[in-house]
Amino acid sequence: MQLTHRPVISSTGLFTPKEVITNEELVASFNAFVDRHNAKNAAAIAAGTAEALSHSSVEFIEKASGIKARHVMAKEPVLDPATMSPRWEERTNDELSMMAEIGLAAAKQALERAGRDAGDVDAVLCAASNMERPYPAMAIEIQQALGIDGFAFDMNVACSSATFGIQTAADYIRAGHAKSVLVVSPEITSGHLNWRDRDSHFIFGDVATAVLVEDAGIAPETHWEILGTKLKTVFSNNIRNNFGFLNRAAPENADGADKLFVQEGRKVFKEVVPMVAQMIVDEAERLAMDPASLRRLWLHQANAGMNRLIAQRVLGHEANDDESPTVLDTYGNTSSAGSIIAFHLNSDDLKAGDTGLICSFGAGYSAGTVFVRKVA
Repeated sequence: MQLTHRPVISSTGLFTPKEVITNEELVASFNAFVDRHNAKNAAAIAAGTAEALSHSSVEFIEKASGIKARHVMAKEPVLDPATMSPRWEERTNDELSMMAEIGLAAAKQALERAGRDAGDVDAVLCAASNMERPYPAMAIEIQQALGIDGFAFDMNVACSSATFGIQTAADYIRAGHAKSVLVVSPEITSGHLNWRDRDSHFIFGDVATAVLVEDAGIAPETHWEILGTKLKTVFSNNIRNNFGFLNRAAPENADGADKLFVQEGRKVFKEVVPMVAQMIVDEAERLAMDPASLRRLWLHQANAGMNRLIAQRVLGHEANDDESPTVLDTYGNTSSAGSIIAFHLNSDDLKAGDTGLICSFGAGYSAGTVFVRKVA
């Protein structure tokens, strides 16, 4: 007789950096940089051969995104108008990498909350949008630090990395290739953000999350049944990052601005909202679920306006904070970790039988949905 393996989410973990940058601090730093730039290039600006940079403002940031603050791994150099980029002491090859360090912290919390020993875990997936290096994999580094005898690998699907990782882990469970899989998403997005770009300097923050996906047969009493998952990708240049050793900045672009995060925000908004909303509705119908009956939506934390419209199209009315909680205001956009933070911080109050949706979307374009039901 063939055994049936059912994947569930046993627990989650979260690492939050201690340092916080408020919008007020960020604007003061950015505007000081703008004043320096405009003064240095005053003659060229007056001659019409260079454009003056414009100030940012708290009002502009909050209206454009809903973000009020963000956590970062290195606050001082980001706010220094002469630097405006994170700086860390370089670690030796024998030291734990920064991504592995914060991913490990989130993973340990997830294991502790599930009452699980690391020796019981079969695999580690490091699913993140901003990788510290090509190889060896950060996932294998985390595996080593935890003492897991199994396998591990990195995967990058930009802002949807965590949900893609959850489906990958769930597929391993369903196939019987693993009983317990850690999906770890350490997102040090501050290293890939252009802090000198008025249109995006406020977007990202640093964080790490972990999701423990397991066979229902070994899961703790309280867990989340994975009802179904759906992944989708559509190529677009509207969100792009050219960072990499094959794409060094040319002499005429010595600052390497195009090797950092860039996006066409209005195009992203216009194209992604209907795509994601329809994807959610279609998958709910495939699962014989009424999307309006979903108790809670844990959506990707990138833009408050996008989440508001997607939730409205799914639920049939404008969602309140209980139906679609946000962490965007205090964490900023944390790429693939955003929806997992929202789930981690806003799921304990749901009752047995309640259904919800973890959903991410971003560069690629990529989108991932994970429909869950609480079991207690």
